[in-house]
Amino acid sequence: MEFHHVSVLPEAAELLVTNPDGIYIDCTLGGAGHSGRMAARLSAQGRLIGIDQDANAIEAATKHLNELKEQGVTCRIDLVHDNFSHLPAILQGQGLEKENSVDGVLFDLGVSSHQLDTAERGFSYMRDAALDMRMDSRQELSAAVILNHWSEDELGRIFREYGEERWWKRIAEFIVTRRKEKPFETTGELVDIIERAIPKAVRREQNGHPAKRIFQAVRIAVNDELGILRGAVEAAVKALKPGGEIAVITFHSLEDRIVKETLRDLAKGCICPPSLPVCTCGHKPEIKLLGKAMPPSKEEIEANPRAASAKLRRARKL
Repeated sequence: MEFHHVSVLPEAAELLVTNPDGIYIDCTLGGAGHSGRMAARLSAQGRLIGIDQDANAIEAATKHLNELKEQGVTCRIDLVHDNFSHLPAILQGQGLEKENSVDGVLFDLGVSSHQLDTAERGFSYMRDAALDMRMDSRQELSAAVILNHWSEDELGRIFREYGEERWWKRIAEFIVTRRKEKPFETTGELVDIIERAIPKAVRREQNGHPAKRIFQAVRIAVNDELGILRGAVEAAVKALKPGGEIAVITFHSLEDRIVKETLRDLAKGCICPPSLPVCTCGHKPEIKLLGKAMPPSKEEIEANPRAASAKLRRARKL
Protein backbone atom coordinates (compact mmCIF):
# COMPACT_ATOMS: atom_id res chain seq x y z
CA MET A 1 0.00 0.00 0.00
CA GLU A 2 1.36 3.41 -0.95
CA PHE A 3 2.13 5.65 2.03
CA HIS A 4 -0.50 8.38 2.23
CA HIS A 5 -0.80 10.95 4.99
CA VAL A 6 -2.27 14.44 4.93
CA SER A 7 -0.28 16.68 7.26
CA VAL A 8 -2.42 18.65 9.69
CA LEU A 9 -1.83 22.36 10.33
CA PRO A 10 0.67 22.74 7.45
CA GLU A 11 1.35 26.32 8.53
CA ALA A 12 3.30 24.89 11.50
CA ALA A 13 6.31 24.21 9.28
CA GLU A 14 6.12 27.64 7.68
CA LEU A 15 5.92 29.41 11.05
CA LEU A 16 8.81 27.35 12.42
CA VAL A 17 11.42 28.04 9.73
CA THR A 18 12.64 31.59 10.30
CA ASN A 19 16.32 31.09 9.33
CA PRO A 20 16.87 29.75 5.78
CA ASP A 21 20.42 28.76 6.72
CA GLY A 22 19.40 27.03 9.96
CA ILE A 23 19.19 23.47 11.24
CA TYR A 24 15.68 22.07 11.73
CA ILE A 25 14.42 18.76 13.10
CA ASP A 26 11.16 17.00 12.26
CA CYS A 27 10.79 14.50 15.11
CA THR A 28 7.75 12.80 13.51
CA LEU A 29 8.70 12.54 9.86
CA GLY A 30 5.77 10.48 8.54
CA GLY A 31 5.42 10.94 4.79
CA ALA A 32 7.48 14.18 5.00
CA GLY A 33 4.55 16.54 4.51
CA HIS A 34 5.83 18.98 7.12
CA SER A 35 9.46 18.19 6.31
CA GLY A 36 8.87 18.97 2.65
CA ARG A 37 7.53 22.41 3.54
CA MET A 38 10.45 23.02 5.88
CA ALA A 39 13.01 21.91 3.28
CA ALA A 40 11.46 24.20 0.66
CA ARG A 41 12.14 27.19 2.94
CA LEU A 42 15.80 26.29 3.55
CA SER A 43 18.82 27.39 1.53
CA ALA A 44 21.75 25.29 0.39
CA GLN A 45 23.38 26.15 3.75
CA GLY A 46 20.34 24.89 5.67
CA ARG A 47 19.86 21.40 7.07
CA LEU A 48 16.84 19.23 7.81
CA ILE A 49 16.94 16.14 10.03
CA GLY A 50 13.87 13.87 9.91
CA ILE A 51 13.21 11.23 12.58
CA ASP A 52 10.68 8.39 12.55
CA GLN A 53 10.45 4.97 14.20
CA ASP A 54 8.27 3.60 11.38
CA ALA A 55 10.35 2.05 8.58
CA ASN A 56 7.49 2.61 6.11
CA ALA A 57 7.56 6.32 6.91
CA ILE A 58 11.31 6.52 6.33
CA GLU A 59 10.90 4.85 2.94
CA ALA A 60 8.03 7.12 1.88
CA ALA A 61 9.74 10.27 3.15
CA THR A 62 12.94 9.39 1.30
CA LYS A 63 11.00 9.12 -1.95
CA HIS A 64 9.10 12.37 -1.39
CA LEU A 65 12.15 14.38 -0.37
CA ASN A 66 14.21 13.03 -3.28
CA GLU A 67 11.46 14.26 -5.60
CA LEU A 68 11.69 17.71 -3.99
CA LYS A 69 15.45 17.66 -4.51
CA GLU A 70 14.85 17.05 -8.20
CA GLN A 71 12.49 20.03 -8.19
CA GLY A 72 15.07 22.39 -6.76
CA VAL A 73 15.28 21.92 -2.96
CA THR A 74 18.94 22.43 -2.06
CA CYS A 75 19.28 21.99 1.71
CA ARG A 76 21.06 19.05 3.31
CA ILE A 77 18.62 16.32 4.40
CA ASP A 78 19.37 13.48 6.83
CA LEU A 79 16.78 10.87 7.83
CA VAL A 80 17.06 8.79 11.02
CA HIS A 81 15.13 5.57 11.78
CA ASP A 82 14.67 5.98 15.53
CA ASN A 83 12.29 7.13 18.26
CA PHE A 84 12.31 10.83 19.14
CA SER A 85 12.72 9.89 22.80
CA HIS A 86 16.38 9.31 21.87
CA LEU A 87 16.80 12.88 20.61
CA PRO A 88 20.03 13.71 22.53
CA ALA A 89 21.75 10.59 21.13
CA ILE A 90 20.36 11.30 17.65
CA LEU A 91 21.81 14.81 17.76
CA GLN A 92 25.22 13.47 18.74
CA GLY A 93 24.99 10.89 15.96
CA GLN A 94 24.40 13.74 13.52
CA GLY A 95 27.46 15.63 14.75
CA LEU A 96 25.49 18.16 16.81
CA GLU A 97 25.58 19.17 20.46
CA LYS A 98 22.70 18.19 22.75
CA GLU A 99 22.20 21.84 23.70
CA ASN A 100 21.97 25.11 21.75
CA SER A 101 22.61 23.54 18.34
CA VAL A 102 19.40 23.72 16.26
CA ASP A 103 17.05 26.45 15.06
CA GLY A 104 13.73 24.64 15.25
CA VAL A 105 12.05 21.38 16.28
CA LEU A 106 8.66 20.07 15.16
CA PHE A 107 6.51 17.31 16.67
CA ASP A 108 3.34 16.09 14.91
CA LEU A 109 2.06 13.57 17.46
CA GLY A 110 -0.31 10.64 17.20
CA VAL A 111 -0.98 7.98 14.60
CA SER A 112 -0.68 8.78 10.89
CA SER A 113 -3.38 8.34 8.27
CA HIS A 114 -1.24 5.65 6.66
CA GLN A 115 -1.01 3.67 9.88
CA LEU A 116 -4.77 3.89 10.39
CA ASP A 117 -5.53 2.96 6.80
CA THR A 118 -3.09 0.03 6.60
CA ALA A 119 -5.26 -2.76 7.99
CA GLU A 120 -2.44 -5.15 8.84
CA ARG A 121 -0.90 -2.63 11.28
CA GLY A 122 -3.88 -3.20 13.60
CA PHE A 123 -4.46 0.45 14.52
CA SER A 124 -8.04 0.67 13.25
CA TYR A 125 -11.18 -0.68 14.87
CA MET A 126 -12.87 -0.47 11.46
CA ARG A 127 -10.77 -3.25 9.88
CA ASP A 128 -10.17 -6.78 11.13
CA ALA A 129 -6.44 -7.50 11.39
CA ALA A 130 -3.77 -8.91 13.68
CA LEU A 131 -3.49 -7.14 17.04
CA ASP A 132 -0.27 -5.21 16.48
CA MET A 133 -0.37 -1.37 16.87
CA ARG A 134 3.43 -1.07 16.94
CA MET A 135 4.73 2.12 15.34
CA ASP A 136 8.18 0.50 15.38
CA SER A 137 7.90 -3.10 14.17
CA ARG A 138 11.28 -3.89 15.78
CA GLN A 139 9.89 -3.73 19.32
CA GLU A 140 8.49 -6.81 21.09
CA LEU A 141 5.52 -5.26 22.91
CA SER A 142 2.36 -5.38 20.80
CA ALA A 143 -1.38 -5.01 21.38
CA ALA A 144 -1.71 -8.82 21.52
CA VAL A 145 0.86 -9.04 24.31
CA ILE A 146 -0.95 -6.40 26.37
CA LEU A 147 -4.42 -7.89 25.93
CA ASN A 148 -3.35 -11.47 26.56
CA HIS A 149 -0.81 -11.02 29.35
CA TRP A 150 -1.36 -7.82 31.30
CA SER A 151 -3.34 -8.11 34.53
CA GLU A 152 -6.93 -7.00 34.85
CA ASP A 153 -5.82 -4.09 37.04
CA GLU A 154 -3.25 -2.95 34.46
CA LEU A 155 -5.76 -3.19 31.63
CA GLY A 156 -8.28 -1.22 33.64
CA ARG A 157 -5.68 1.42 34.43
CA ILE A 158 -4.74 2.11 30.81
CA PHE A 159 -8.40 2.07 29.71
CA ARG A 160 -9.20 4.62 32.41
CA GLU A 161 -6.09 6.82 32.10
CA TYR A 162 -5.24 6.60 28.41
CA GLY A 163 -8.71 6.07 26.99
CA GLU A 164 -10.74 8.00 29.57
CA GLU A 165 -13.26 5.19 29.15
CA ARG A 166 -16.23 5.23 31.53
CA TRP A 167 -16.67 1.43 31.29
CA TRP A 168 -12.98 0.63 31.87
CA LYS A 169 -13.51 -1.85 34.71
CA ARG A 170 -16.20 -3.88 32.96
CA ILE A 171 -14.25 -4.02 29.68
CA ALA A 172 -11.12 -5.23 31.50
CA GLU A 173 -13.16 -7.92 33.25
CA PHE A 174 -14.67 -9.10 29.96
CA ILE A 175 -11.27 -9.26 28.29
CA VAL A 176 -9.69 -11.32 31.07
CA THR A 177 -12.65 -13.74 31.12
CA ARG A 178 -12.59 -14.12 27.31
CA ARG A 179 -8.82 -14.72 27.03
CA LYS A 180 -9.06 -17.70 29.42
CA GLU A 181 -10.99 -19.48 26.68
CA LYS A 182 -8.87 -18.32 23.73
CA PRO A 183 -6.14 -15.71 23.38
CA PHE A 184 -6.98 -12.53 21.47
CA GLU A 185 -5.50 -12.52 17.97
CA THR A 186 -7.40 -9.93 15.93
CA THR A 187 -8.79 -6.42 16.21
CA GLY A 188 -12.22 -7.81 15.35
CA GLU A 189 -12.16 -9.99 18.45
CA LEU A 190 -11.30 -6.97 20.59
CA VAL A 191 -14.09 -4.89 19.05
CA ASP A 192 -16.54 -7.73 19.70
CA ILE A 193 -15.68 -8.01 23.40
CA ILE A 194 -15.85 -4.22 23.87
CA GLU A 195 -19.32 -4.17 22.33
CA ARG A 196 -20.36 -7.03 24.63
CA ALA A 197 -19.04 -5.22 27.70
CA ILE A 198 -20.76 -1.88 27.06
CA PRO A 199 -24.54 -2.03 27.52
CA LYS A 200 -26.58 -1.60 24.34
CA ALA A 201 -28.44 1.41 25.69
CA VAL A 202 -25.14 3.16 26.38
CA ARG A 203 -23.77 2.32 22.93
CA ARG A 204 -26.84 3.81 21.30
CA GLU A 205 -26.28 7.10 23.14
CA GLN A 206 -22.51 7.30 22.53
CA ASN A 207 -20.94 9.52 19.92
CA GLY A 208 -18.52 7.58 17.76
CA HIS A 209 -17.51 3.94 17.73
CA PRO A 210 -17.60 2.16 21.13
CA ALA A 211 -14.08 0.80 20.59
CA LYS A 212 -12.44 4.15 19.83
CA ARG A 213 -11.26 4.93 23.37
CA ILE A 214 -9.97 1.41 24.05
CA PHE A 215 -8.00 1.30 20.81
CA GLN A 216 -6.48 4.67 21.68
CA ALA A 217 -5.53 3.41 25.15
CA VAL A 218 -3.90 0.22 23.87
CA ARG A 219 -2.02 2.09 21.12
CA ILE A 220 -0.67 4.61 23.64
CA ALA A 221 0.44 1.79 25.95
CA VAL A 222 2.10 -0.20 23.15
CA ASN A 223 4.15 2.78 22.00
CA ASP A 224 4.58 4.50 25.41
CA GLU A 225 3.38 7.68 23.72
CA LEU A 226 2.72 9.63 26.91
CA GLY A 227 5.63 8.28 28.92
CA ILE A 228 8.25 9.63 26.51
CA LEU A 229 6.58 12.93 25.70
CA ARG A 230 7.65 15.29 28.50
CA GLY A 231 11.29 14.22 28.29
CA ALA A 232 11.31 14.60 24.51
CA VAL A 233 9.90 18.13 24.67
CA GLU A 234 12.43 19.11 27.34
CA ALA A 235 15.28 17.66 25.26
CA ALA A 236 14.04 19.54 22.19
CA VAL A 237 14.04 22.84 24.10
CA LYS A 238 17.58 22.18 25.34
CA ALA A 239 18.66 21.50 21.73
CA LEU A 240 17.39 24.88 20.53
CA LYS A 241 19.67 27.85 20.07
CA PRO A 242 18.49 31.07 21.73
CA GLY A 243 15.76 32.41 19.45
CA GLY A 244 15.02 28.94 18.09
CA GLU A 245 11.45 27.65 18.20
CA ILE A 246 9.56 24.48 19.05
CA ALA A 247 6.19 23.57 17.51
CA VAL A 248 4.05 20.67 18.76
CA ILE A 249 0.84 19.39 17.18
CA THR A 250 -1.36 17.26 19.44
CA PHE A 251 -4.53 15.31 18.72
CA HIS A 252 -6.10 14.39 22.06
CA SER A 253 -6.43 15.91 25.49
CA LEU A 254 -3.97 13.58 27.23
CA GLU A 255 -0.95 14.42 25.08
CA ASP A 256 -1.99 18.07 24.80
CA ARG A 257 -2.12 18.36 28.58
CA ILE A 258 1.43 17.01 28.89
CA VAL A 259 2.74 19.35 26.19
CA LYS A 260 0.91 22.35 27.66
CA GLU A 261 2.17 21.67 31.19
CA THR A 262 5.74 20.98 30.05
CA LEU A 263 5.96 24.19 28.03
CA ARG A 264 4.30 26.16 30.84
CA ASP A 265 6.84 24.83 33.36
CA LEU A 266 9.75 25.69 31.04
CA ALA A 267 8.34 29.21 30.66
CA LYS A 268 8.19 29.82 34.42
CA GLY A 269 10.48 32.23 36.19
CA CYS A 270 10.45 31.99 39.96
CA ILE A 271 9.48 28.57 41.36
CA CYS A 272 9.70 29.49 45.03
CA PRO A 273 6.79 28.57 47.31
CA PRO A 274 4.11 31.32 47.28
CA SER A 275 4.64 31.84 51.01
CA LEU A 276 8.14 33.28 50.51
CA PRO A 277 8.15 37.11 50.45
CA VAL A 278 11.10 37.32 48.02
CA CYS A 279 12.53 35.01 45.37
CA THR A 280 15.46 32.89 46.51
CA CYS A 281 15.49 30.22 43.79
CA GLY A 282 17.02 32.29 40.99
CA HIS A 283 15.19 30.18 38.44
CA LYS A 284 14.97 31.71 34.97
CA PRO A 285 12.42 30.90 32.25
CA GLU A 286 13.88 28.90 29.35
CA ILE A 287 11.22 29.71 26.75
CA LYS A 288 8.56 32.23 25.84
CA LEU A 289 5.15 30.84 24.87
CA LEU A 290 4.00 32.08 21.47
CA GLY A 291 0.29 32.69 21.88
CA LYS A 292 -2.47 30.22 22.67
CA ALA A 293 -2.98 26.81 21.10
CA MET A 294 -3.84 27.18 17.40
CA PRO A 295 -6.63 24.99 15.96
CA PRO A 296 -6.98 24.06 12.28
CA SER A 297 -9.07 26.33 10.08
CA LYS A 298 -12.66 25.49 9.26
CA GLU A 299 -11.59 24.89 5.66
CA GLU A 300 -8.91 22.40 6.71
CA ILE A 301 -11.33 20.45 8.90
CA GLU A 302 -13.84 20.27 6.05
CA ALA A 303 -11.14 18.96 3.72
CA ASN A 304 -9.62 16.60 6.33
CA PRO A 305 -11.99 15.65 9.20
CA ARG A 306 -9.13 13.93 11.06
CA ALA A 307 -7.71 17.40 11.70
CA ALA A 308 -10.66 18.43 13.90
CA SER A 309 -9.05 17.64 17.25
CA ALA A 310 -5.58 19.01 16.41
CA LYS A 311 -3.89 21.85 18.31
CA LEU A 312 -0.60 23.60 17.59
CA ARG A 313 1.47 24.94 20.50
CA ARG A 314 4.61 27.03 19.92
CA ALA A 315 7.39 28.50 22.03
CA ARG A 316 10.70 30.35 21.53
CA LYS A 317 13.96 29.66 23.37
CA LEU A 318 15.20 32.59 25.46
